Amino acid sequence: MSDWNPEKYLVFKDERTLPAIDLAERIAVDNPRKIIDIGCGPGNSTQILVKRWPESIVVGLDSSETMIEKAKADFPNQTWIHEKAENISDTEKYSIVFSNAALQWIDGHDKLIPKLWDLVDEKGAFAAQIPNFEEMSVNAAINNVLKKRKTSIKNSYWNKRIHSLNYYYDLLCKRAREIIMWETHYFHILPSVREIVDFLHTTALKPNLDMLSTEKEKQEFEKEVLEECKNYYKERSDGKVLFPFQRIFIIAYK
Repeated sequence: MSDWNPEKYLVFKDERTLPAIDLAERIAVDNPRKIIDIGCGPGNSTQILVKRWPESIVVGLDSSETMIEKAKADFPNQTWIHEKAENISDTEKYSIVFSNAALQWIDGHDKLIPKLWDLVDEKGAFAAQIPNFEEMSVNAAINNVLKKRKTSIKNSYWNKRIHSLNYYYDLLCKRAREIIMWETHYFHILPSVREIVDFLHTTALKPNLDMLSTEKEKQEFEKEVLEECKNYYKERSDGKVLFPFQRIFIIAYK
């Protein structure tokens, strides 16, 4: 998959950062020594951790070189690591292992979650937010377009199954002394259905777009997704569109 575009990703910075705020506020760890943000992107979620625990050492890790370079440029006084989460060194322990909307990009959660859990220090916490994209109407819209096309693009990432909270509970219940879980639907108020496609351009649509060779093909695909989305998302009385975004949250304490 091609590298990420930090500038386009941050167009919807407020919407992408809000779940990180909600997750961080629920973590009950006093005076954490060191925190790592797994899949930190351009550092927007990492700054929530810095503000929440200003006396702690906060480290950001991401597999995207462009995202890490953006984070380094914007926040040069912090430590940024260019590495895949599944390859993270186990020599360092953290009071909080945090991840906001990143784990869904990585296969093998049966091995990944225990690996990240082993990074948690005694009395520390593992905290993650994962988009529940499979249950969203926009996922149905994208899949409808892929079915109509009947091409290899249909085998994209977003046809993979997103795990449920039950799955993560089973992975963590024999390891953690306490687990807190919840689900939230964020109703983003957008100017138009077109904004939904723009919202997903650098995330959910990215694997599909990467399979197309030319800019014209990518624009045509996005246009098809836009038209399909109009069957699921209707303008409200003021002309705006409500875009419910489902996310699951997990906090497990050691």
